[in-house]
Amino acid sequence: MYKIFLLSICVLFSIPTTCSSQTPVKTDNERPSKPNVLLIVTDDLGWQDVKCYDVDEPSPFETPNIDQLAKEGVMFWQAYSPAPTCSPSRGAILSGKHPVRIERTNVRGGHPPLPFNHGSTLISPWMRGALDASEVTIAESLQTNGYKTGHSGKWHVGAARSDEPLPTQQGFDFSKHGFGSHQRMKDRTTGFATTDPSDPFYLDEEGFPFDDITQDGIDFMDQSKSDPFFLYYCSRLVHTPIHTRSEALLKKYYEKLGIEYPRESDVWDEQGQRNAYYAAMVETIDHYTGLLLKYLKETEDPRWPGHMLVENTYVIFTSDNGGMERHTREIITDNYPLDKGKINAKEGGVRVPLIITGPNIDSNVESNVIVNGIDFYPTILSWTGTKKQKDQILDGADLSALLDKDPTDSKLVIDPWTGESRNTMMWHFPNSSMQSTLRVGDYKLVRNYTDTKESMTLDLYQLYENGSKRVDIEESKNLAASMPEKAKAMNQLLQERLDQLNARYPFLNPTSKKSLPNQSKVPTVVDHGSKDNTVWIEFKNNGAQVTSAELIYTTNGGIKGEIWFPATMTLKGNKASVTLPKGTTHYVFNLVDENNYLVSYPDAGYQKLTKVFATKAIAVK
Repeated sequence: MYKIFLLSICVLFSIPTTCSSQTPVKTDNERPSKPNVLLIVTDDLGWQDVKCYDVDEPSPFETPNIDQLAKEGVMFWQAYSPAPTCSPSRGAILSGKHPVRIERTNVRGGHPPLPFNHGSTLISPWMRGALDASEVTIAESLQTNGYKTGHSGKWHVGAARSDEPLPTQQGFDFSKHGFGSHQRMKDRTTGFATTDPSDPFYLDEEGFPFDDITQDGIDFMDQSKSDPFFLYYCSRLVHTPIHTRSEALLKKYYEKLGIEYPRESDVWDEQGQRNAYYAAMVETIDHYTGLLLKYLKETEDPRWPGHMLVENTYVIFTSDNGGMERHTREIITDNYPLDKGKINAKEGGVRVPLIITGPNIDSNVESNVIVNGIDFYPTILSWTGTKKQKDQILDGADLSALLDKDPTDSKLVIDPWTGESRNTMMWHFPNSSMQSTLRVGDYKLVRNYTDTKESMTLDLYQLYENGSKRVDIEESKNLAASMPEKAKAMNQLLQERLDQLNARYPFLNPTSKKSLPNQSKVPTVVDHGSKDNTVWIEFKNNGAQVTSAELIYTTNGGIKGEIWFPATMTLKGNKASVTLPKGTTHYVFNLVDENNYLVSYPDAGYQKLTKVFATKAIAVK
């Protein structure tokens, strides 16, 4: 497939000004010291969606290319995403930092702290609207070591609508966004792709629709193969919308699932993995993965004559979070035996497939070592001999020694937090499901943020025995009551980790429909104003003291894509004040009382409906 497009490569890409090699060709048989890296990050692909990960009831989905990749390298059974949603996971993978450290814990941010609706019990805290431009991405690091860097497909770590900072502003020589063959269909029951070459999604010889995201990735590798390259390939599959452009593939899964084609209703509400559209999507991302691997296997390495590119290329295959089990009225997939799915920090939301292959990595190995997407950055640095930036913080562990020596030996994974063998992993999701979780060895603690700061609930589960013997990966047997000391100790460690990262937490909502303790004691705003560059707010205590105050401001208010930031205010008596940050166009005041209630003035609205928050904020005159 890729051969069709190679004649136009020099025109398509703006990486070098010529197609000639920038690196001298080796004349001996020595492996080039700088290997290539292909990082494949799928979208919402669940742990149980990939055939080779089948446990309990077999999945009907077919993934022959991914299964073959697992045979060629190391397949991790206990691999995790940095977060249960895509944007924070992708930001963490690119920066090598925990989502809490980069202040991106959910998908949508950059607005004042808001409840989901006016009656919600909790209010999500502020978080950044984009990966900060000051973060040194893995692509930027590799550029310093002579690597050509490419991105194809989804980005989703930039600001909403603008996507800034763009990939080309954060280390990528080449970047092309797009939805590929997953571009939304007007009607998923008709208008399927054909074999006509003029069809933008024409079907290839195997019946799969053309995907420019995959083609762009292949073209980038071909354009860059005379130099060491890094490709960050991010398909839109298998995210919503749930559809396929291949009618034959759809019919295949109707038949395999024993469902008459077509159904009377196009709403898929059957429990389990019985959505034929989704099954077709899973096999499609498997096919696109196969095309990338086929290129590496069939293309000679110009830096290593007589050898194929795959022989000096590390491949990482994973997902940005767990599978999305349901969307609106439709059941998409089932992560069972794991509990929950995307948007939840229980196992179904964060456990993901992970397969790694490459030079000197043993084949056909299955590992129960606990690993995470934030481990990729330091691992790639080691593989490529790239130096870490001065004073750079990386929260992940370097997996290169593990993969080189014994992928099953967890002692080879050194925790940068402690300098010892890693046995802990932490997630913080103060949004939607309102959870923080910590895994220590075989046990996992889930902290649920509830009605009051003091009454958060703790759940404790034993997932394994001795790291590999399955006990309760379903997280169905809560041991918190029977093992209170262990739950307490893990919660304390969780808090220490969160404190180290300056984590933000959910607030109580004064307008909660549910009656909450101390709700009547919430402070009220008396007055506000400004003088020169100082803005201030005066409030009345109604039984609860204000303990902190922040100004939430924006420098581009009134437009779609506005981004908001916090500034700490000085408390003195019943007043709070701060110097207005330069360039501020709009702002709101946030007061937090001793019972963790958040008072926003003016009321900035709520997350579900409000899109431009400046319309309810104070404008700078």
